Amino acid sequence: MNQRRLIFALLCLLALSGCSLLPPSLGGPEKQSNEAGVPDDGPLAFTLQVQAPPDITEYLLKNLELQRFRRFPGLQAQELSRLLGAADENARQLLATLGYFSPTLALDMTETPEATAEAPHAIVLKVEPGAQTQIASVDIQVTSPDADTKEGTGQRARIEQQWPLHVGQAFTQSGWDDAKGQGLRTLRQRRYPTARITSSKADIDADSQHAALKVDYDTGAAYRFGALQVHVSEGNKGSKGSKGKPRYDSDGARRLARLPTGAVYSEAQMLDAQQRLASSGYYDAVFLMLDTEGTDPEAAPVTAQVREAKLQKWVFGAGVSTDSGARLSIDHIHNRLPLLGWRAVSKLQLDRKAKLLSSDWTALPNERGWRWFAGGLAQRETTGSYEVNSARLRSGRAKSDTRIDRSAYLQYDYARNQGVNAPPSSSALSANYSWTGRYFNSVANPTRGFGLAWELGAGTTLTPQRDPFVRMTARWLHFVPLGKVALEGGNGTHSVSRNSRLALRAEGGAVLARAGAEIPVTQLFLTGGDTTVRGYGYRQIGARLDNQLLYGGRYLAVGSVEWQRPIALRGNVTDWESTVFADAGAVADRVGDISPQLGIGAGVRWRSPVGPLQADVAYGVKAKALRLHLRLGFAF
Repeated sequence: MNQRRLIFALLCLLALSGCSLLPPSLGGPEKQSNEAGVPDDGPLAFTLQVQAPPDITEYLLKNLELQRFRRFPGLQAQELSRLLGAADENARQLLATLGYFSPTLALDMTETPEATAEAPHAIVLKVEPGAQTQIASVDIQVTSPDADTKEGTGQRARIEQQWPLHVGQAFTQSGWDDAKGQGLRTLRQRRYPTARITSSKADIDADSQHAALKVDYDTGAAYRFGALQVHVSEGNKGSKGSKGKPRYDSDGARRLARLPTGAVYSEAQMLDAQQRLASSGYYDAVFLMLDTEGTDPEAAPVTAQVREAKLQKWVFGAGVSTDSGARLSIDHIHNRLPLLGWRAVSKLQLDRKAKLLSSDWTALPNERGWRWFAGGLAQRETTGSYEVNSARLRSGRAKSDTRIDRSAYLQYDYARNQGVNAPPSSSALSANYSWTGRYFNSVANPTRGFGLAWELGAGTTLTPQRDPFVRMTARWLHFVPLGKVALEGGNGTHSVSRNSRLALRAEGGAVLARAGAEIPVTQLFLTGGDTTVRGYGYRQIGARLDNQLLYGGRYLAVGSVEWQRPIALRGNVTDWESTVFADAGAVADRVGDISPQLGIGAGVRWRSPVGPLQADVAYGVKAKALRLHLRLGFAF
């Protein structure tokens, strides 16, 4: 049976490959042509060789107009001579964009013997580029209605500070264009969304190989945010029976966006507001735009063009991780519960380590940004050496700002342990407050900054007996720059610098109670895995009971140091980084029993659009085993 399937698959592949031999009229592929209308698969009319420094050779071979006619059918000597005349001027123009304004060029064409010829003619372009033009001076002028104010002078200082071209550097056209564009983006990012370049000039002295650069910017009016106006896309308004009305209240959208009305215009703040609306779950698409046409700059309205999400939605998911194996999940989302009007997200998730059923309800935020929430979950998971059936109920208020999240809530925990000589089941009630600050340069792919989070809870066990307890946790992550790594641009025109860095991470926790108190294991600590101590399995570092079985402990300590360095391939900038790291972590029931377990390893990172894709190979020193750890995305 397997052989029949293999033969059938091979026949299908042969049939597909044979389709490429058919003419277009019978379903074969269309022949491709270049911009000059010349087929890409025709015979060569001539070959082209460039003799120059490697970076210049690559650039000319890629951009010379002459290359477009290599396969031109029936190309005659007279036509070739005309093309060669144009090629000289074209090559000089291309070299000028690299800063070579006085090159010496020689074009030579020879006929080749028919018996051994790859093409009837061979063209050789010899290039002596001469000295590359250097930047002699840079003059940046900014015209602004508030040029004498602190904000106006600060904007000009930011342009000069971030200006990438300095006296003594090589001049290239692409570098000059990029620098002007960067200065304009700097102005438009804050306060001046209508800024423009009024004039720019690169004065080249070909005799001295010097370039004098001058650019003039006009900031235009200074803008402040006005009111947010929500416009729902046509054809998406309302659900069945709603008579075309929007599903979700526009006032709620303004509270979700938290756009600071009256504040100085900031592109970053507007993008943050757009992201908050997009991630709220109420909208499938969101686009925010500042209205600068005929409006008062002191109160310019912001238009939010949105496409509303469905009232209810089912989401089916599948995945795999090195910690918990294959994973299946089913999510149900209801964006406006009857009577309450809250948003509910319910989940069923199954994997090798845990089976989970949960539901989380959240209200729209009030004018100050606080929102009520409530939720519950029931879970069966492997915790240390035991199977634990647990439940949790939680309710309180939360607030999320640009950088800071905070919440205050009551929580009920129940845990039933199963296994040989398992600890007794227990339950607890606690009041908690959590605070998280994120001060990174990027939400999805941070390379600078730090994050800090802490949580404090106080409560009492309910069963098997009442005992007061206090639970504290803290987390910290800091990216420490180690300097620039210069990576040469792909065409050799200019270099790009990327930071190498250290990622320092620490985590700690403690549960304070009398020695005999039966704290639910869901309130105790275990560690190990992709995001904690690599080289060990998921939550495989814990405390040991009297029978030496693994269980949650009252004290947690984790630390990590990771060196992250950008990777260059063939001199080109890439989105890949290499890493080496060392992790250490420990869990114990007494501070004196803490004994760190070490994991060391190396890995790679890919800066994907949705966050870093991480692949690490780690060796657990105590476990004496290698483990592969895979992870997508950044979370703190």
